[in-house]
Amino acid sequence: MLLGAGALGELMLLSPGDPDPVMVHNAGATGGFLLTADHGGRAIPQALGSLGLRQEEINRHIGWDIGIWGVTQRLALALDAVAISQLYSRLVIDCNRNPAWPGSVPEISENTAIPGNIGATREGRVAEIFAPYHARIEAEIEARRPVAVIAMHSMTDVFKGVTRPWQASVLFNKHSAFSLALAGQLRAEGIVVGENQPYVVTDDTDYSVPVHVERRGLPYLELEIRQDLIADAAGQDRWAGLLARAIPPAFQALADQTAR
Repeated sequence: MLLGAGALGELMLLSPGDPDPVMVHNAGATGGFLLTADHGGRAIPQALGSLGLRQEEINRHIGWDIGIWGVTQRLALALDAVAISQLYSRLVIDCNRNPAWPGSVPEISENTAIPGNIGATREGRVAEIFAPYHARIEAEIEARRPVAVIAMHSMTDVFKGVTRPWQASVLFNKHSAFSLALAGQLRAEGIVVGENQPYVVTDDTDYSVPVHVERRGLPYLELEIRQDLIADAAGQDRWAGLLARAIPPAFQALADQTAR
């Protein structure tokens, strides 16, 4: 059966002019942490145009986790850790959602319709963006056996008109100890920290932590930083430094607790 032009375009999504979907920083690191940023980029494959959106919409938090890749790169250097991120916008495919879920390729985000996703097939997006990103995470975990995985995200300061009070929030599913230990360290620095706010990690809403980390029984923390605090280089420097101070003692507290 011959494929129509639309189907063929989806199955051959990335062109030679499109960048690689996986960003790796500090690849030669020898430390024990692995950092991931599922929503670090906002690129759109040329074949998809602008998904029917103005660039201002793609630049908003619906398109990516503003500021998080800058923080993650700086933190990776401070911790001697490898950092892996996704270059393409979560509006193309959300790499923290199971590809079988409807929200994996959203037709609406917050109050914004995504015309280019309405009725779209997703085979090309899964094969060329989602799969390589998660394969790289799998490979790093298997090769390095990290002591812990740190999942980096950022959240908007105002969502549907409601102001969020937290400067950062720790998230967790089945295993909370590392995330809660970090929350304690951040509060000691004067940071307003939420716990499983404004999101809750579950097997039915998230992909990266449940699939890569919890199935292996690895320690992890998942972190949300408010985007207005890390939108520029100065904020990213500040938060990378803050986390570089807070994460090692939080992990040591976890190790001490496990050893008892």
